[in-house]
Amino acid sequence: MFKTKVAESLNKSDMIAVSPETLAGMLNCGRATAVKIGTDAGAKILIGRRTLYKVSIVDKYLNLLAGK
Repeated sequence: MFKTKVAESLNKSDMIAVSPETLAGMLNCGRATAVKIGTDAGAKILIGRRTLYKVSIVDKYLNLLAGK
């Protein structure tokens, strides 16, 4: 297996889909909480054994919870 390459030049706001660890960093919370938020938002994307979360859906979900 090859290690996943991460583009350091991209801003996190420019990313379309992120791993659970990156999502946790973006939300400033733990991995388990980020996975729960991403799943509750319906942003979970399964590609083979890999799980990604769509950033725009998570953003809309959090804005809805915040009342914006």
